Amino acid sequence: MSDTLKGYLTTHVLDTARGRPASDLRIELYRLEGGTRLKLADVVTNADGRCDGPLLEGADFTAGVYELLFHAGDYLDADSLGAGQQSAGRFLDRIPLQFIVDSPDEHYHVPLLLSPYSYSTYRGS
Repeated sequence: MSDTLKGYLTTHVLDTARGRPASDLRIELYRLEGGTRLKLADVVTNADGRCDGPLLEGADFTAGVYELLFHAGDYLDADSLGAGQQSAGRFLDRIPLQFIVDSPDEHYHVPLLLSPYSYSTYRGS
């Protein structure tokens, strides 16, 4: 990341039920404008439950409404049964988190704390 770029967006996912990072979890990033949903990124978390770099930064990171779409169901199924199988009684599938960026010169960190039946988030640092 360049020193001249101030604002950027990051995320990570922690599997709170297993007490470890959620690796190989797909995340999509959208910018929402009125009824339009523009896809900006499609990434997969690494072994630390993070993306390899910022999802959005610099001039591309502007004020507005964004959505992170976490593919939690795919991760939970793969982790418990092996890829391609859905666990019995699974509750969560895709988790959309919509948030507002009003100061694009700052770091916005939007983590997901995930378990099979619940999740939480916050604006981190």
